[in-house]
Amino acid sequence: MSHVVYLALGSNLGERLAHLQAAQAALPPLVSVVQASPVYETPPWGVLDQPSFLNQVIQVETGLSPFDLLVYLKRVEFTLGRTPSVRYGPRQIDLDILFYDNLVLDTPKLTIPHPRLAERAFVLVPLADLAPDMRHPVLGKTVRELLALCDITGIKSS
Repeated sequence: MSHVVYLALGSNLGERLAHLQAAQAALPPLVSVVQASPVYETPPWGVLDQPSFLNQVIQVETGLSPFDLLVYLKRVEFTLGRTPSVRYGPRQIDLDILFYDNLVLDTPKLTIPHPRLAERAFVLVPLADLAPDMRHPVLGKTVRELLALCDITGIKSS
């Protein structure tokens, strides 16, 4: 069975655009990219003393379970050079599961929808390019409505 998943991609070290492209290229065959948002340059979030990010959201299809997908994405990050560091700190590549079908999951290892999605304009801006009317299954608001509540200062098309 194929699942529709939205992934957030981010990079703020080295050749940022190349890292986003390499991440998409590394996903097949277990994850197929359906569509990709434009790339945005965004200010850092969490740890502010670091370079700006390039962020993008992609819609993918996969037969992997949510937990298998998480393991797969972490393996892709590692293969592309991500090393453990400070939470919210600089990184070559970051891959996060935003939505997995209409699933609501809350475990110590994985929460879907992404628990901080509604407060992150750097995710909502590119997500709104792909699925503005998609409704958050917990909050009941559409992506467009969530974005309207966020400060998008500093986010620009790359």
